[in-house]
Amino acid sequence: MKKLFIKTYGCQMNVYDSARIADLLAPLGYVTADGPEEADMVVLNTCHIREKAAEKVYSELGRLRRLKERRAECGAPMLIAVAGCVAQAEGEEMARRQSAVDIVVGPQSLHRIPEMVARVERRQGRALETDFAPEEKFDSLPDERRADGPAAFLTVQEGCDKFCTFCVVPYTRGAEYSRPVAQIEAEARRLVERGVREITLLGQNVNAYRGEGADDEAWSLARLLRHLAEIDGLDRLRYTTSHPRDMSEALIEAHRDLAKLMPYLHLPVQSGSDRVLAAMNRQHTRAHYLRLIEHVRAARPDIALSSDFIVGFPGETDDDFEQTMELVRAVGYAQAFSFQYSPRPGTPAAIRKQIPDEVKSARLQALQSLLALQQRAFAQSCEGSVMSVLFEKPGRKPEQAVGRSPYLQPVHVDGAEHLIGAIADVRIERALPNSLSGSLLRAPRAQRVAAH
Repeated sequence: MKKLFIKTYGCQMNVYDSARIADLLAPLGYVTADGPEEADMVVLNTCHIREKAAEKVYSELGRLRRLKERRAECGAPMLIAVAGCVAQAEGEEMARRQSAVDIVVGPQSLHRIPEMVARVERRQGRALETDFAPEEKFDSLPDERRADGPAAFLTVQEGCDKFCTFCVVPYTRGAEYSRPVAQIEAEARRLVERGVREITLLGQNVNAYRGEGADDEAWSLARLLRHLAEIDGLDRLRYTTSHPRDMSEALIEAHRDLAKLMPYLHLPVQSGSDRVLAAMNRQHTRAHYLRLIEHVRAARPDIALSSDFIVGFPGETDDDFEQTMELVRAVGYAQAFSFQYSPRPGTPAAIRKQIPDEVKSARLQALQSLLALQQRAFAQSCEGSVMSVLFEKPGRKPEQAVGRSPYLQPVHVDGAEHLIGAIADVRIERALPNSLSGSLLRAPRAQRVAAH
């Protein structure tokens, strides 16, 4: 058996892709390694969204090169592959800059990794694949999927046609593509057979989903969710990440009608200023976003909201930033992610006049302080309530287990380790800084036995 170590950067879609890379390499005899030191192959599955993403990958490759050289001296060869969005963006430049890299593969070409490994092992030089062929990718992935726990990701849509001026995704993931319904349903059923009870549907713009159904019509995400909710043994559904432009009434009604669809919505707004939103090419306004929030809450009053924010975008004034703060106060978020703008090479916003770093930092600190207050208030509002918790893994204490609430919060419960994989009612007793703690209320629902 050969050992495989995968280091995953960035979003949930990369987590999904990393799992599929492991599935693809399993027939070649690769099993999971705990670290790169013992690995015969190391894969860096990269993300290009964050600042200095490429530099961080090159720094990691420098460390791996030295490890590869030490292993070679002992007669233990190592393959190094770089996958994901940095690989797509850098391409041949990455292979030129870092001699230790054997394979460079973009996110839409990961299905070709076994062939690329074989090519390298036949001493045919390096292998580079950065084509955009999502249909071929998903058609070529193996049917078998590992299930590492009772919750799993399932990619249903990839790519982006929105072209926000700050974002590299359209250039690294390509145009929007939706997988066929039958393919998604088959993968979901296989996951459930392996003990998965919660599935999160993934997409760069997941609510732009328009996959082909059995009736040859293009199904919406709302229709797909209703279809998957009929799968016996699949108890929870989620989806991320959504775009306000594609938040349809049908999808809002699904939140109202589907008990399996968890009451949690991540809907990025990025800014509360219409002027900044237009400069970002977000294709929605502040008023449109607030109307969506109103409709969602009317359909599902217990829903918790999350969002993304960028501060310090080129041209953002003090008034623009205050409009963002006002929007946050008006909505009230259970959770949110906020970042100060940093230029991405090749994007339109990167060539605009930049705001000083000290201004961006001050605005980010003010926004994060407000968001932290809201997150703490939401967590404290959960104290005394009873929540269904899907237990996923052991806790730090003996016999403790950690699960997820319907609102995605980690929940620690003593004496619940035997319930991993089960859903049980928990009384929330205390809101901690980044999690909840509670106690079991009653016996759990019947636990499914995972088939590995």
